Amino acid sequence: MNTAFHPGAIWPDNKGVHINAHGGGVLAHQGTYYWFGEHKVAGEAGNKAEVGVHCYSSIDLYNWSDEGIALAVSDDPKSDITRGSILERPKVIYNELTATFVMWFHLELKDQGYRAARAGVAISKSPAGPYTYLESFRPNAGIWPVNVREDQKHIPAGIGDKSFSGATNDEVKKTNILGRDFTGGQMARDMNLFVDDDGTAYHMFASEENSTMHISELTKDYRKPAGRYVRVFEHRWMEAPALFKRNGRYYMIASDCTGWAPNAARSMSAASIFGPWTELGNPCSGVNPENGMGPEKTFGGQSTCVLQLPGRDAYIAMFDIWRPKDAIDGRYVWLPIEFTSDGFRITWRDSWDMAAFTI
Repeated sequence: MNTAFHPGAIWPDNKGVHINAHGGGVLAHQGTYYWFGEHKVAGEAGNKAEVGVHCYSSIDLYNWSDEGIALAVSDDPKSDITRGSILERPKVIYNELTATFVMWFHLELKDQGYRAARAGVAISKSPAGPYTYLESFRPNAGIWPVNVREDQKHIPAGIGDKSFSGATNDEVKKTNILGRDFTGGQMARDMNLFVDDDGTAYHMFASEENSTMHISELTKDYRKPAGRYVRVFEHRWMEAPALFKRNGRYYMIASDCTGWAPNAARSMSAASIFGPWTELGNPCSGVNPENGMGPEKTFGGQSTCVLQLPGRDAYIAMFDIWRPKDAIDGRYVWLPIEFTSDGFRITWRDSWDMAAFTI
């Protein structure tokens, strides 16, 4: 029985097997926590979806029970989520109006690399599933963001099939990617979900060849974009967004775009979810003794979610240590967030427990 968190260590479930829920998020519902994440298999094959989305449940966050596969990949080669597609960063939120659990994820169609850049949606009446896959799409087709500039309202010719790097590059800065994707919908890669105090839900994702992040309001049933969105951090190449709210202010953790390789975390805050957002710098400090990586590499990890403990001024930052050569061996780093007068910090701890929030 676990009584503490041990960042970066093997984290066995109730069956003694290392938890298999990568790039995931945690949903708190009626006194139970549900952890959803990518189910990996051994080797480099695990970087594609061979099984689906795994779910675990817990009442204390230390000890997790295997609830099985919440959303299974399909054996139908015509399915968007056929085996061998890329299904990343699944997140689940609960819709009180429909009494339905709604899952969103980043989806790349099989054998298309990262060109599809779609959002996938699935639903269930039970938190642990099984979830029924609904559809995938590029968000906000035919809709301009609320902060669009007049110079962006044109559709450039001749670049529809052109490939761009997903990392920082000057070519994207000179190209109107927003206009290019206006008709077919905006690219949606690394993503997260957030439900505000009034029940409005938002989908945030790396878009425009990863160069600019979008924050998009969802419909009241949380299944589609509502047609209102904003571009933020233009040409900053951010991914792995994890958004949370404290005392009426919005915060986010994100990373640079360097593929599987770790980089320095970023933090930012705003008075409104649609911005303007202010970057606060790297919130991390300390060193992971297992790999010798400190804040310059985010302990070897990348942000995936921030969990607020229900009814408490207590927040846990979740990171993944990716191991693409043997994907199933990826590790988890959970650390408490400490708030400061001008933002927040995340300090490495070899071991910690909930008493950290009473200090």
